Amino acid sequence: MRFVYHYSYMQIRNAFSLILLMLMPFSILAQAIDNFRPYKNINSERYFRLNYENDFFSATDKYYTQGIHLELVAPWIKRFPVSKLLVHPHYSYIKYGIAFEHDGYTPSDYTVPQILYGDRPFAACLFLKTFQTAIDPKHKQRFSTALSTGIMGPAAGGGEMQTGIHRWLNDMAPHGWPNQIHNDAIVNYQVNYEKQLIAVSRFLSIDADAMARAGTLSDKINIGTTFMFGYFDSPFDTILASKKNLRIYAYEHAEINAVAYDATLQGGVFNKTSPYTISAKDVTPFVFQNRFGFVVVYRRFYLEYFQSLLSSEFSSGNYHVWGGVQVAFGL
Repeated sequence: MRFVYHYSYMQIRNAFSLILLMLMPFSILAQAIDNFRPYKNINSERYFRLNYENDFFSATDKYYTQGIHLELVAPWIKRFPVSKLLVHPHYSYIKYGIAFEHDGYTPSDYTVPQILYGDRPFAACLFLKTFQTAIDPKHKQRFSTALSTGIMGPAAGGGEMQTGIHRWLNDMAPHGWPNQIHNDAIVNYQVNYEKQLIAVSRFLSIDADAMARAGTLSDKINIGTTFMFGYFDSPFDTILASKKNLRIYAYEHAEINAVAYDATLQGGVFNKTSPYTISAKDVTPFVFQNRFGFVVVYRRFYLEYFQSLLSSEFSSGNYHVWGGVQVAFGL
């Protein structure tokens, strides 16, 4: 990883901007990876983050099977025209970012070519997200908004990606992607709010959070709580010059989701030609999710490993467990 430090901030900024501009015509909102939570806080106004999630960490290969998230946070993103659409309270400190994400979903057996009725549909998502996080250190609260646009379906390249990965790993080839949910336009808006309830210096933090999301891909609200313990920079303070180079902590986050619509299960709002989807009556209205992780921060380097558990999203489905790693560099 050392080669990263040989590149200047401007070089990384220009390269990332070029990638995003190339991908913008194919962008989509996947909504699987949410980096707004306090336990994912990075104490810098400029950083690059890579988040990779896969259920091979839990020895499965189904449902939410993979997520890749590339993110850049920097003050100049505030000048993006889309950033003007991000509402926020006038807190004392605001961070702006852009992100690119690709997510894939499969049924419990991806090797058979026929539709597995009663199972999860194949679906792929590719998106570009513009977001901001506002912090109020006086009242220990955070407010985040994000706007995402794009398309889901074959244009996202989920089948090609999974086939390529499995060929590289000499694993079984997927054959069901021709049955995936078809292309559809996506526009989603998300709002998050977090409030710290209890804090003991930099060693313990308990907070409550809420989220609302509306659009053509995912409509839901949730409430949750986060418990952090160890040694960490408070996510409810502005950027600090920590006297200690090393921070290490663990966290536990639990939430309950009220789901109104999920296009990765039910298909898109505009395109009704998908060969197989889950009907609205079979979508589980309340879904529980739990996440537990460990984080190590050394100077400008951030490393995280976590495991997530999600209860059944549809009537004939089962709970699902996956894991992931996250790496970030301050710029």
